[in-house]
Formats: sequence, C-alpha cells, structure tokens
Amino acid sequence: MKKAVMYGAGNIGRGFIGERFFKSGYETVFIDINETVVDKLNNDKKYPLYITNGDNYNETYVENVRAVNGKVIENVAAEIASADIMATAVGVNVLPYIAAPIAAGIVKRFESGAAPLNIIICENKIECDKYLRQIISEKISDSTVLDYFNKSIGLVEASIGRMVPAAPKYITEKNPLSVCVEPYCELPVDRLAFVGEIPAIDNMIPCEPFEMYIRRKLFMHNMSHAVTAYLGYLKGYTYIWEAIADSEIKSAARAALSDSASALAAEYGVDAKIFEEFSDDLINRFGNKLLGDTVARVGKDTIRKLSENDRLTGAYKLAEKHGIKSEPIARAIAAAFKFAPEGDKESAEVAAYAKANGIKSALEKYCSITNADDIDFISSFSN
Repeated sequence: MKKAVMYGAGNIGRGFIGERFFKSGYETVFIDINETVVDKLNNDKKYPLYITNGDNYNETYVENVRAVNGKVIENVAAEIASADIMATAVGVNVLPYIAAPIAAGIVKRFESGAAPLNIIICENKIECDKYLRQIISEKISDSTVLDYFNKSIGLVEASIGRMVPAAPKYITEKNPLSVCVEPYCELPVDRLAFVGEIPAIDNMIPCEPFEMYIRRKLFMHNMSHAVTAYLGYLKGYTYIWEAIADSEIKSAARAALSDSASALAAEYGVDAKIFEEFSDDLINRFGNKLLGDTVARVGKDTIRKLSENDRLTGAYKLAEKHGIKSEPIARAIAAAFKFAPEGDKESAEVAAYAKANGIKSALEKYCSITNADDIDFISSFSN
C-alpha cells in the first residue's frame, strides 16, 4: 500500500490533508511531538471528522492511520525515507525545528536509492517552498546529498482554504482526536513544483501560475477573515459568524475583497470576475455557526498578520500599487492595533506599543509602512 507522511497532526493535518490522503488510498503516518495524540492515533488507527451540514454535523472517520513521535529523529527519518508522498502542516514558526528531521530523512532516502519525493507544504507563507528548501539545505553537509535534494525532492506549495477551528468541548470529550471542519475541501497546489509524475490525490488541484492562487488565499481569504476579526473585536463580538452578520462589518469585508480582487486582477492580467464567486463563497462560509470560530483565534498572531507581506499590509500595498486606496483594509489595519483579547500576550504587546508610541510608530515598526500619505490615511481610522 502507498504511504503518506503527514508532518503535523494538528487541525489542518488531521482535518484536511489526512482526509485527502485517506480518500486517495494511502496509509497515513502522522509525525507529531504531542505524545498523547501520537499514542491515541497508534491505538485507534482512525479518528472522527465532523463535517458541518447546516445545523448539524455529518460524522465520518479517517482510517488507516498511525503516528511517530517527532522527537525520535531516526524514526522520523525512516518514515520519510520510505514515503510515497509527504506534507507539512506545522505552522511557519515551527518549520525551523523540523528542518533537521526532514534532512535526516532525505539523507536516508538518498542512501536507500528511493524514488523522488514530493512534499506538499501546507503553511501560510508566500514562497514557503524557497524558505523550506533553504533551511533544509543548511542541515545537509554532503554536497552529493544536497544535489539529490535539489533535483529529486519537490517542495510543492499549497493553498489551504478549508477552515478547521477548534472543535467544541462536547465533541473532543468524546474523542480528543475529533476534528470539526467545513465541507469546502479543495487543495490548490503548484503544478510546476512537482518532481516526476503528479500523484492523484482527492480534491488536489494542480494550478499555474501558482503565485496568483497563493496570493488569492492570503490577500482575499486570510485578509477578509482578519478584517472580520479585527472590526468584530471593536464591536465586542465573540464569534466570526456574529461579526459577519453585522451589516457594517459584512460591507467592509465585501469592499476589502473587491479591492483585493481588482488588485490581483491587475497584477496578473486576468478578469476580476474570476474572483467574484470566490468572494461570495467566503462571506457565506464565515457565517457558518457550527464552526464556532472565534474573533480571538482568527485575530491572534498579530505581529505576523500585520507584517509587510502578510494578509493586511500586503493586500493594502498591492491595492495601492494598482491605484486603489483601500479604506476597508486600512480600517482593519488600524483596528488591529487595538486588538487585545484576554490571554493573547502578543496582541496585548502590539496594542500597548501603539497606545504608548502612537500609530505612526506602530505602522513603521510592525507594517514597514513609512510613506506619510499612507500613515495619515490609516491613522485617520484609529480614533
């Protein structure tokens, strides 16, 4: 039987990619450092998936799974050496910690004379393939193995659109491996990044130019999600579905999507109409009550989400590049500097800095926005 290695047994790993592998006929081996999750996966050999369906869930199971403790590098390397396909879903900040284990697996794969391997990268970072190749390369000292890595290991960026928030307590109490997901399950990937034949994986859609699709995800899906969260926080909403039900916030999210769609269309020379259906679908999906997604969860990690190439500042700058001064995105950036839900130390730090030093200094520090006109424009929404 074909084997898939899934590095990361979190919500995306179990709730999205693991399901794709299972439906494609693979045995899936999860790699994770959470020993409770690893032991449970090895004991049960399956886990429940709750797919939202109106006011109810459709319960199904992802089967033919097992797990390996990510702390035991030799075991991780052995699984990678014999994998037919692999994916990562660990979070951008964790990637440096898994570079060495992946490198060890590549060395072992080289030594065994195994076939080329494609690794699907399920992380929210533009050009994550280049970043991951760099940090893995730094862990490979043998030039012959490094040449093998560059020629025989495909690092394939993916656009992760399925929303997989934390499952409700009453569901995880039944089984801690339970994952709640929305029905949406398309997996766009970079067609040109594969080495050798592209594998047939359920709902995987090879695309080109992939940069447009990854930017669509970041500057439309992630951006409008952030707009909803930050504006929703200012109005005291707990859930994303509550915020998007607010007519003012919904209008802001739609306008932000329209601005970003126009900018993307201009950037890639395509008709903006190709983004309209995607925009409508996003607004409807944000209103899914059963997902129970919170404003606090969607807005957290503020420093990354405000950075110059990420969802808000990146979308704002792309729009400006094409002559669009986006008021709704600017309004969300200003709102992000007031985002400080209880227990979110990073966001509290950002909000405290903005309050103490002013939004001009905050825009320079966190967004790399230094143009006086942009600072004045965004600052006008900070009161």
